[in-house]
Amino acid sequence: MTAPLFSPFELGPVRLSNRIVVAPMCQYSANDGCMNDWHLQHLMAMAMSGAGMVVVEATAVERLGRITHGCTGLYSDDNERAMARVIAAARGVALPGVKFGVQIGHAGRKASAQRPWEGGRALKEGDDPWTTYAPSPLPFDEGWPIPEELADADLARIEKAFVQAAQRAVRIGFEAVELHMAHGYLLHTFQSPLSNRRGDRWAGSAEKRMAFPLSVARAVRAAVPGDVALGARITGSDWTEDGLKPEDAVTLSRALKEIGLDFVCVSSGGIALKAKIPVGPGYQVPFAAKVRREAGIATRAVGMILEPAQANDIVTRGDADLVALARAMLDDPRWGWHAAEALGVEIPRPPQYARVAPALWPGAALVRPREDDEFRRSA
Repeated sequence: MTAPLFSPFELGPVRLSNRIVVAPMCQYSANDGCMNDWHLQHLMAMAMSGAGMVVVEATAVERLGRITHGCTGLYSDDNERAMARVIAAARGVALPGVKFGVQIGHAGRKASAQRPWEGGRALKEGDDPWTTYAPSPLPFDEGWPIPEELADADLARIEKAFVQAAQRAVRIGFEAVELHMAHGYLLHTFQSPLSNRRGDRWAGSAEKRMAFPLSVARAVRAAVPGDVALGARITGSDWTEDGLKPEDAVTLSRALKEIGLDFVCVSSGGIALKAKIPVGPGYQVPFAAKVRREAGIATRAVGMILEPAQANDIVTRGDADLVALARAMLDDPRWGWHAAEALGVEIPRPPQYARVAPALWPGAALVRPREDDEFRRSA
């Protein structure tokens, strides 16, 4: 009997060959939203990782919604052509059955930032910064600009931008679209009382704070055909006393399910730099487990999922239907192959690489990561 991690799963209308997902990972390497050869090699490698689905990095729905100058977008025809080229190449080398998704979002008050290796702070004068927008004129942190409060006309424009980006994703041929509602970006800042202090219909009670994100979800659901899975990345906790709690994730997930979304990916944090987050292996899995149990929607866990046995246990226990890996995949772009070996499962591999299979290469035992490797556990 196959390990649960490698059992198929119906993600709404899309059948996945296994429960492993390559999480969306910003590469900060685009040119005015357009992917290039860096994304080509990155996504081609991820397509051969052994994961059942590869999700493309956070992709801005409008130019002002980019996190950095290097973020990908789906707000122009050039963006669409560039991404279509990359995804076509990734499909050309993908293992059998691999599906592709894209995460679309708006950075809100965390836009106009440096790339991480440049410091990750707000862009300085002379770095071509741009105006940022948010539910309320509250800066992300000290040293960040005060964003402009969004008017209803702005919200209508942004909602339309989400719809148009989703339609571009469908034309490219993605099997799944994921709305970014976490990590302190625009749709999250509407939900959180830490960042939404408006005095109108979009603020106040939890229901009112969810209203704009849910409006976007409805509009995108209406625009995306039924054979494309639609989901959202949400927050399980703001990790502050006065921020969002796991119960809020359940409430949001129930509402998204009612609208017709097929899945949620439960992450956390990103809205307050001073929040104390107890990062460790699987630290966000309890949030996913609560959402899956209480909201009854397909759920993906993410965050410090490193080892095959750990990932398999999450699925076996029913804490999540899917597991998403990010840095573990960057560290080991063949993570899925090695997980299959560790769990005694056979998965397809390119015949060009068959010579590294354990049955054919005695050196395999010397280079495979060990479950008791202290370095990997502390990474």
